[in-house]
Amino acid sequence: MGIVTPETLTITETLSLKEPAPKRQYPGALVVVEGIDGSGKSTQLYLLKRWLEIGGYRIHFTEWNSSPLVRSATRRGKQRRLLTPTTFSLLHAADFADRCERQIMPLLHGGYLVLADRYIYTAFARDAARGYRALSPRFDPKGLFARIITANGIDERQTPELMLGYARVINAVAAAARASRPKAGLTPAELRVLRALPAGTTLNRIASEFGKSPKTVERQVQSIYGKLHVSNRAQAVQRARELGIYA
Repeated sequence: MGIVTPETLTITETLSLKEPAPKRQYPGALVVVEGIDGSGKSTQLYLLKRWLEIGGYRIHFTEWNSSPLVRSATRRGKQRRLLTPTTFSLLHAADFADRCERQIMPLLHGGYLVLADRYIYTAFARDAARGYRALSPRFDPKGLFARIITANGIDERQTPELMLGYARVINAVAAAARASRPKAGLTPAELRVLRALPAGTTLNRIASEFGKSPKTVERQVQSIYGKLHVSNRAQAVQRARELGIYA
């Protein structure tokens, strides 16, 4: 499956079906995995990375909110609940721009396989969920995406054909997630991890037992802390007992 960006979207829409798609301007390849939290994307990408490394491929892994420019600021802002939809969008744009300029594009031109845990579509989907429509002109110069993002999701009626399947998946998954979310705001995957915390097992051991990557479990634990308004494992366990989660 190819990667669709605003630039390639515009080019492809002007081509007839008989004409070949434009060739890449770099020898490397970009592999993007998108999905909601807890869907297993990080675990699958981790397994793919190991398999490709064993095969001798030159690999670079990049993930959302990993730029040193904004990583700590984003974490602190989320913990203290200081971020608005606008600041979230700006931080995500800064994170992606920095990684794209300093990591992704140079390595693609160098012939690397770049594995991305989330890509620019995550920003579009999250901005839509937060009701924020503004997108950077740098990534969407003709407003191809801004016009289809609404406060309720992605408007399928205005979505270009190349993006229609993606829009339907985003809307369906978001609706299902909202319908199944527990009262405490924890996802089923987070509840499973939370129930494993009282045993004192390390996060690496929990990840191994659940068949997930350590990074996924670590992210889920941080999400649990934020939703329960605690800062460590002992507080999380105590709060879970108060809520009757261990009953």
